[in-house]
Amino acid sequence: MAKIKIDSKLYDRAKKSAEAAGYSSFEEFITHIIEKEISQLEASPEGDDAVADQLRGLGYIE
Repeated sequence: MAKIKIDSKLYDRAKKSAEAAGYSSFEEFITHIIEKEISQLEASPEGDDAVADQLRGLGYIE
């Protein structure tokens, strides 16, 4: 498993958030956040195309 370095204040905030959200571990929380962000980034181009298609259909763009 790879290790990353983060600011200690950010670590403390994330750890408290993980506990408040009910995650079984800090690592599980961080993994979930990273996976969610990557999914959004991967889906973004498709989402942009869908929006462009809708705008074209409405006549706002050619």
